[in-house]
Amino acid sequence: MAAKKIPPATKAQDDTRDFGLGSKITQQTRTRFLNRDGSFNVERTGYSFLRSLSPYHALLSMSWAKFHSMIVLSYFLVNVIFGFAYMLCGPEALQGSGATTLAGRFLDSFFFSIQTLATIGYGKMSPSGFAANIIVAFEALTGLFGFALATGLLFTRFSRPNAKIQFSEKSVVAPYRDITGFMFRIVNERQNQLIEVAATVTFSRMESHNGKQTRRFYPLMLERQKVTFFPLHWTIVHPIDEQSPLFGVTQRELEDSDAEFSILLTAIDEIFSQTVHSRSSYKYDEVVIGAKFRDMFVPSESGITRVDLRRLSEIELV
Repeated sequence: MAAKKIPPATKAQDDTRDFGLGSKITQQTRTRFLNRDGSFNVERTGYSFLRSLSPYHALLSMSWAKFHSMIVLSYFLVNVIFGFAYMLCGPEALQGSGATTLAGRFLDSFFFSIQTLATIGYGKMSPSGFAANIIVAFEALTGLFGFALATGLLFTRFSRPNAKIQFSEKSVVAPYRDITGFMFRIVNERQNQLIEVAATVTFSRMESHNGKQTRRFYPLMLERQKVTFFPLHWTIVHPIDEQSPLFGVTQRELEDSDAEFSILLTAIDEIFSQTVHSRSSYKYDEVVIGAKFRDMFVPSESGITRVDLRRLSEIELV
């Protein structure tokens, strides 16, 4: 089947479809715009490290493993620094310390710092002298601010609503009614309820116009733009009819044109009553033509609808 010719989009139309990247970038790059995890495949240079640094945003957006590692490392380093400060005040700075070696003095100073920072104060050791008491005053203030900051960040990370949508590993071009359709599946990984889930899918490819390679963007019409409730999975379908930019397109043509399908999902988190987002994309090598998704519904003796989420990415040839 011959591919249907799509009339070239006007510049005004392209400006509203290129995700804000601009025509120059979309003509030059052949890498994917959106990574599978939803992050943008863009590098920003030219600013100094301090000017572009955003500690608050970084602490909120990093993974939980990195966040906990950062807190533990900061806690350890602060106590090491104050431990050395107590040592510099001399062997008589801490009353109740029986250490005679340098290593022993450091360990006593280190654990005294922990007790001071956390306002534990067992009473075995106490500061002696003006210098040691000044350091205790600064460390107590550091502990108050530090624990308040860590608590606030932890609460914000827990309370910040975000969507955790899992996309099928592959998208397919499968039989759909009397034609075919471009399809992929999504599922909510969490137990929370998402409502008013809306999908936007944009197809982009390199095309030759007047002897010049240009990337064009085409919003794809979907069988269903929005679902009110999302307790199960959702197979998002773009019918490939004569009006579709995918009409008659082969796997080789998708590869030659460096095709990419970009997806934006928006929904309302029922618990927080706030809008959440999720993004992903499929490149040409993640599209399987002539396949369909396996059914995810499984029999249930209780009569309750049951979905096997392990089948989200399972496909079979047709």
